[in-house]
Amino acid sequence: MRPVWRYTRSMSRDFRLHRTPLDALDYEIAQETAAALGRMGRALEAALARLREFDAAHPRAGAPASARQVRRALVTEAGHALWMFVVQREACGLRDSRTVMRDYDVPGEVQRCMGAATAPSIAGRNTTC
Repeated sequence: MRPVWRYTRSMSRDFRLHRTPLDALDYEIAQETAAALGRMGRALEAALARLREFDAAHPRAGAPASARQVRRALVTEAGHALWMFVVQREACGLRDSRTVMRDYDVPGEVQRCMGAATAPSIAGRNTTC
């Protein structure tokens, strides 16, 4: 029986030399997909951190209208960031979002606000999602 090295000696050790242009393109697309997923994850983390910081600094009971409006904008921003992250995950083939909600500790009101845009209410104002 011949040793294995005799069969592989003539093969190049650098597999990059044998890639086709399509392989290179697939690799670049996979890299950009992964980078976009990372950016969306960091954006979600930042939006949730801003919401938590606001909640820690401003009590919700008896908050003035201006504070409620700022908080509503932060919840909407976090909902949009969540939507962007979930869509990017689904584009990568990761369909189950329950782990995202658990691992990022996404509040229920942000989950309800998840989407591309808030829907107008019957009165014509934006709702709180």
